Amino acid sequence: MKILMVCLGNICRSPLAEGILQDKAWKAGLPWSVESAGTNDYHIGEAPHPLSQKVAKLHGIDICKQRKRKFIAEDFKRFDKIYAMSTDVIDEMKGIAKKNFDEKKVDLLLNELFPGQNVDVPDPWYGPEPGFHQAYKIIDEACDAIIKKYSTLNAQYSSNK
Repeated sequence: MKILMVCLGNICRSPLAEGILQDKAWKAGLPWSVESAGTNDYHIGEAPHPLSQKVAKLHGIDICKQRKRKFIAEDFKRFDKIYAMSTDVIDEMKGIAKKNFDEKKVDLLLNELFPGQNVDVPDPWYGPEPGFHQAYKIIDEACDAIIKKYSTLNAQYSSNK
């Protein structure tokens, strides 16, 4: 399974989501590929925000080698599932992808925790360090839900073969 995590700048929330979910997938023995991207043109090629890196490292996850890339329409062809960190990101994705937008592949990350409530992951960009810890915690919980959901689906699929 190929999963893409998307936020606006791809330096705070989505790099955390990429690192957390990839780490959990590896630990669960799932052969997933997780990446991240941002919808805006800022920060291309930059590493994640220093506080995102710090918070991830505190949890044993190294995201320092990630680099910001821009979300592109072709991502809908490359990925099985695309998680947006907030509703404005989905709007941006629609504008970028145009006719390639596939609503069946897209969901808000926190709909995995709060189905249908369309809750955004708070953007820690403008605040102090505690906001990055808060973002990590809620992303981590959502990634646990993703692992549980798709591990269960995979087990059901395998037993039906």
